[in-house]
Amino acid sequence: MNSLLVRFFLFSLVIAACSIAVTAWLASQATTGAIRQEQGDARETDAQIFDELVRYAATHKDWTGAKSDVDGIARKYGRRIVLTDGNGTTLVDTGGQNAPQLPVTPTALVDPLNVNGKIDPRAVGPFKLNDEEYRTLRSYADQLLQCTDNKITLVEAPNGRPRLPDLDPGELSLWEDCSVGYRLDTLTVTEKAAYGQLQALFSKCLDQREAAGRLYDRTPAPGPRTFDWEITTVVGAPPEVVACMDGSRREQLRPYVAAPAQLFLTSPTGDEPMTIDLSTTGATRITLVALGILALAGFASWLTATQLVRPIRALTAATKRTAEGDRTARVDGGSGEIGELARSFNAMSEKLAETERQRQAMVSDVAHELRTPLGNITGWLEATQDGLAEPDPHLVGMLLEESLLLQRLVDDLHDLAQADAGTLRLHPEPIALDDVVDQVVNAQQNREILLRAETAPVHITADPVRLRQALGNLVANAVRYTPPGGEVVVKLFRWQDRAVLEVTDTGTGIAPDDVPHVFDRFWRADKSRSRRTGGSGLGLAITRHLVEAHGGTVSVTSALGEGSTFRISLPA
Repeated sequence: MNSLLVRFFLFSLVIAACSIAVTAWLASQATTGAIRQEQGDARETDAQIFDELVRYAATHKDWTGAKSDVDGIARKYGRRIVLTDGNGTTLVDTGGQNAPQLPVTPTALVDPLNVNGKIDPRAVGPFKLNDEEYRTLRSYADQLLQCTDNKITLVEAPNGRPRLPDLDPGELSLWEDCSVGYRLDTLTVTEKAAYGQLQALFSKCLDQREAAGRLYDRTPAPGPRTFDWEITTVVGAPPEVVACMDGSRREQLRPYVAAPAQLFLTSPTGDEPMTIDLSTTGATRITLVALGILALAGFASWLTATQLVRPIRALTAATKRTAEGDRTARVDGGSGEIGELARSFNAMSEKLAETERQRQAMVSDVAHELRTPLGNITGWLEATQDGLAEPDPHLVGMLLEESLLLQRLVDDLHDLAQADAGTLRLHPEPIALDDVVDQVVNAQQNREILLRAETAPVHITADPVRLRQALGNLVANAVRYTPPGGEVVVKLFRWQDRAVLEVTDTGTGIAPDDVPHVFDRFWRADKSRSRRTGGSGLGLAITRHLVEAHGGTVSVTSALGEGSTFRISLPA
């Protein structure tokens, strides 16, 4: 059995069977099961008491007036509640004068700023809206509900602000369609002051850490729009930055919440619940059986771990080599899940090597593309400065043309960077695709070649600007490589459930070995890389990204010396 899943499953079955058998034996010898139920109920009750005390501490500055509230909680749950400060001084005690002595160890620590490591959401402090702000936001919320015909759901945050419970796209669009939604988005004076105070504390913490020699990026990570006091602007930041925000929030909220208090919970008479006595089961037999099962489990775990460690160590060593820059590291993991992991690592390593090659090639290509226009601009400007050339309209026009060339290259690189980052934005709308074709053909008319369109009425939902850019790149490419007297035809038709655009030219064509690289960045059919025979080399790569962003495909067929046909297929 090479499957790690099967081995662990069978191993778990053995351990589970032994555990069930021992548990059943111990249960049959236990004094009573009712005590366990009672203890479970007591823990649930204790958790409810703890939650109510945390809520009080989160909404009050101290424990001075807590006696009546705590007495009510004690009567509600039938427990004696005692709260003491860090020095052992009693803050609140619901027991009588003859109440017995408290246990040594407290049940819990009531601290609204540290509930399982987090700040209780009910501790709003300076973020609490005043009455006027609350009434204003409630009015906006009522108007928003009326505007959306109650199609969205609003909840009230602990500080009193109405908000969406989540960022559902449908509800968010309804929110943004109503002008009053933007009013409801606006921070109040109270919230602005609270956020300003928090920002000052956060910046102070970062300044202190920077003074100690640790520098961090202060740029907030992108996150969902929110007006919660649970700050999310440091999501994904280093742990030290997250710790700064967490500490700043606690420092800001500390004057508004009650001080931490030790909680003691007992029965009203001070007696502790009865403990389970397992003496009748035989402590010696229980110990021997437990040791036997422990030895069996340890032996089985050792065997399994031995089989796992060997390939994992190999993977670890290969990973370290890869992190050090070695892209040739490969691992032989055998079969099963570990083998699959090794194959995935090998594929990743090969991809990293290919990405590194592409990065180096792209840096070289960008440098090459920028060198010529920058050299021309610098040379002519130096000549003008030295008096060797006059700044006449012809020179200014030539320099402007070189600047526009640089601008187009930068724009193309920006589009590709957005596509790589997944931030290329589309604004789809119902359009007539034949109108897009006519606009592109009219814009690309050339006196030296015949450019015409053959279209049929086709309607799709797409971004018209981006489609014109994609089709325009193909048409411009076809015109550029078609000699005078040639012909470029743009066809539009529907095929099954697809809208198809074809750009056919009678140009020079593409060699079979070059066809797979047509849509690569900075690729040109002319290896001389001259701008007289080619553009920036980014147009076809941008076209591919734009078409794929619309859920379509782009392909090319070509014969050297006979011409090429580029085909865009879009979902109709």
